[in-house]
Amino acid sequence: MKTLLMTAAACAFAVAAASAYAQSDVVTIYSADGLHDGSPSWFGDEFDAFTKATGIKVQYIEAGSSGVVDRLSKEKSNTQADVLVTLPPFMQKAAADGLLQSYTPAGADKIDARDKDPKGMFVAMVGNYPNFIYNTAVLKTPPKAYADLLAPQFKQKIQYSTPGQAGDGTALMLQTFHAFGGKPAGFAYLHKLQANNLGPSASTGKLTALVNKGELYVANGDMQMNLTQMHDNPNIAVFFPTGPDGRRTTFALPYYVGLVAGAPHTANGKKLIDFLLSASAQESVSKVAYGFPVRTDVHPADNNFRTLNTMLQGVDIWQPDWSQVLHDLQPDVAAYNQAISSD
Repeated sequence: MKTLLMTAAACAFAVAAASAYAQSDVVTIYSADGLHDGSPSWFGDEFDAFTKATGIKVQYIEAGSSGVVDRLSKEKSNTQADVLVTLPPFMQKAAADGLLQSYTPAGADKIDARDKDPKGMFVAMVGNYPNFIYNTAVLKTPPKAYADLLAPQFKQKIQYSTPGQAGDGTALMLQTFHAFGGKPAGFAYLHKLQANNLGPSASTGKLTALVNKGELYVANGDMQMNLTQMHDNPNIAVFFPTGPDGRRTTFALPYYVGLVAGAPHTANGKKLIDFLLSASAQESVSKVAYGFPVRTDVHPADNNFRTLNTMLQGVDIWQPDWSQVLHDLQPDVAAYNQAISSD
């Protein structure tokens, strides 16, 4: 009987503690890196404004695009996060693995259908595009073409984040497929590039400082993150190399936001998502974070927004089929690993 009473008391305490925890004034967000970079940062500003407006404190956890989803998956039986922010195809993977719950944010009608999951699991939050960066102190001009990166001068001076682990690294693999007209030709190029590649990297953001210091000459990245990092890394610049057809191309790689399934603070998570997608928050995306707002009723006029659009002039924009990308991701990563390890 004593054991039964103790067990009942423990259960009652656990329920009470869980209830108190669920009602506490906190919200936890797991996010891919990029939007908290810089000082000020967009996330930093918006989290402060959110707390001031609601009294809800934001707990921020950052990792790579795949890393935040992996952490969610490991915690599925004891969910800690309320909101997830990451890049495709990892947000699609989170939805497919049952890690998200459907939610239609306030103002979702102001976001294009192409930027919203048909099942309501996530929406785009900040528009972005993958690119490359180079060291302007070492190289007078950026490499013009992908083929130029194979030159001996770049031996051990190029590094890119790992496909399948980093969102930007996966984007680089997809961009290579597109630029070279298919997967076999893309893998063949990456096999050749491996002679100049310093090695794997789980984080794209960490490569910027290495390029700035000249330890690397070239790395991959994305516009939002790299332009934000330029203040602290003055020797980097963005470029888009041409493929064999002479065209410069890139594609939309947005930061998506979604509500976590089984979130301990679901109501607070919804409030944070609504806040980050509000017109006022979206109006500052380009000014503070060098990103593109996703709301169709927000039309920035700041210098950063003009810079972003100028940089994309002459660059063709294509659109991946993210459902197919997710379906093919594991075999593509396996094929990539085989390509870079083969003689």
